[in-house]
Amino acid sequence: MFSSSSTMTDGDYDYLIKLLALGDSGVGKTTFLYRYTDNKFNPKFITTVGIDFREKRVVYTTNSPNGTTGKTFKVHLQLWDTAGQERFEFFINDSVSFTLKPETMTFKTAVLHVCVCVGQLQANAYCENPDIVLVGNKADLSDQREVQEKQAKELADKYGIPYFETSAATGTEVDKAVVTLLDLVMKRMEQCVDKPAADTQNTDGTSKLDAAPANEKKCAC
Repeated sequence: MFSSSSTMTDGDYDYLIKLLALGDSGVGKTTFLYRYTDNKFNPKFITTVGIDFREKRVVYTTNSPNGTTGKTFKVHLQLWDTAGQERFEFFINDSVSFTLKPETMTFKTAVLHVCVCVGQLQANAYCENPDIVLVGNKADLSDQREVQEKQAKELADKYGIPYFETSAATGTEVDKAVVTLLDLVMKRMEQCVDKPAADTQNTDGTSKLDAAPANEKKCAC
């Protein structure tokens, strides 16, 4: 459960979580993030140079197994916006990521580009199975659609990740996409806190994540 908060002061939060937007130039990463953080839409196309980020404070409440309300945490979100034509592996590390794909490219090209993004995440993220949601942006431009919703969902199912069709222009599904990703992150953090330290280490004291075979971190395309 989430709610926005504008009353937190600097440093007044329990968790700082970084979310990273990956995707080609022009798919709407900047307008998507601006819609989420400010609930506004800027129709002017401004190319992101290098990397930028936006911030938002939210309150996250866990749900107990019996359905009752659990703990409440103050979360400071940093949503990193990358330039689509460049690689930013050093920002992927220590970030939790979601990918954006354009709705106006052919399905074959979309599959290739999503595969590249997922491959970068698996190779450079904090673990071999980072939390990801796949976003088909610009859903309001139905007359320009070349990737059908069924095709996109099948692609997301291949990787076992949620899929959302969003529109930064109308706000459709934007909040839901980010909230779903944040929910995945918070649940993973809860599991890490609850799991005994022995479960995360090998007998020689090294991390099981660090010891994962390299071929398990590569894209399955």
